[in-house]
Amino acid sequence: MSEVKQFAIEVVNQLRSGGFIALWAGGCVRDLLMGNTPHDYDVATSATPQQVRELFGMRRTLMVGAAFGVVIVKGSSKLQEQVEVATFRTDSSYTDGRRPDRVTFSTPEKDAQRRDFSINGMFFDPITEEVIDYVGGREDLRAGLIRAIGDPHARLAEDKLRMLRAVRFAARFAFRLDAATESAITTHAAETELVSGERIAIELRKTLETNQAAWAVTKLHDTGLLQVIAPEVDARWTDASASICTLLESSSDDGWLTRVAAMYWPLMNYKLNSDSNNNLNVADCIASLKKRLKLANDEAEAIRFALASQPTLEIASSSQWSEVQRLLVKPHIGTALSLLGARRALKPELSHEYDWLHARLQLPAEQLNPLPLLDGQDLQRAGLSPSAEFRLILQEARDLQLDGKLLDQAAALKWLEVRKRAKTHSETTQ
Repeated sequence: MSEVKQFAIEVVNQLRSGGFIALWAGGCVRDLLMGNTPHDYDVATSATPQQVRELFGMRRTLMVGAAFGVVIVKGSSKLQEQVEVATFRTDSSYTDGRRPDRVTFSTPEKDAQRRDFSINGMFFDPITEEVIDYVGGREDLRAGLIRAIGDPHARLAEDKLRMLRAVRFAARFAFRLDAATESAITTHAAETELVSGERIAIELRKTLETNQAAWAVTKLHDTGLLQVIAPEVDARWTDASASICTLLESSSDDGWLTRVAAMYWPLMNYKLNSDSNNNLNVADCIASLKKRLKLANDEAEAIRFALASQPTLEIASSSQWSEVQRLLVKPHIGTALSLLGARRALKPELSHEYDWLHARLQLPAEQLNPLPLLDGQDLQRAGLSPSAEFRLILQEARDLQLDGKLLDQAAALKWLEVRKRAKTHSETTQ
């Protein structure tokens, strides 16, 4: 038995020794019934937050959400485990579409009724190993169904993020959406605009990391959720969906950023209308996505680079090595190559370029990314004054070095002197 599971049992026992009801709740119960190992264990109890603190002591409790009945109970000094303990409650209205305005402590049955989906609304007694199910969660698990508890419109109105979570859970477990729940999502999809971009991005990441990413993105479109997440993709779904789904299915072992890039790649040369100058622009699309989902700079750059580098990568073996090499040493080359690998499903001839590029990445560092033969000090020692042209000269020298036309520093300095004389001659004869 894992230490965290043992600790979760100890928390239940200690709460019961204090005279309170205590049960495991939520996702850990679902995972146990599915034969999966829970990542963490949540405890639901009749004890109030203050009673939990009194029972476990101030040093072992964190009042992270006492207003909502939530306390973190930490293990002893030898253990790093912690368990979230929440008081059975009912919720009032959700003015902000994310959290209840106030809560009322209640009973296990009423607490189950306020939760999101039936498969997440069950309790488990770890002492007697009894499942307490007030919401039909076990039956829905057997049926492979994601169903909102009670009135789906009410459940989704309480927390708009639940619409994205429904699709994510269905994709994660390869379940189907309950018809009434899906209908309610379609009705309220536009309301997800009230959810913060950061929270939407977290759900999108978790969804794209499942083995059902293509199904999930299709469902996001069908319900109207994709219009909020990625309107550029949604607007061109009719023409691009087949390619997008193929790319998503072909990137099963890659990260979520590759899959975001896969959603956008088929759109990059898509003409919005007959005006050939009105094509989608990589930088503009990703800048908009970054702003909408509050992506980190590094995440947005990985997606942008993966898309922008494809034209060069797909003809790499016949291109100048200096042009290809500068891409291979970029931080996000892994994402770019993963997208190129996924594109083989649409364009099998890319396999040659993909293999060629991977072989080049195995080169020793001194071959793949040798130290430059010239730097700014070399240019100044040659009599050149610092200027904006320095960068151009150094890049030109670097390209000649990578292409094998400058083999050592002596050759580079000689090239620099010739270039300098030629420029001076050109300026004096004008």
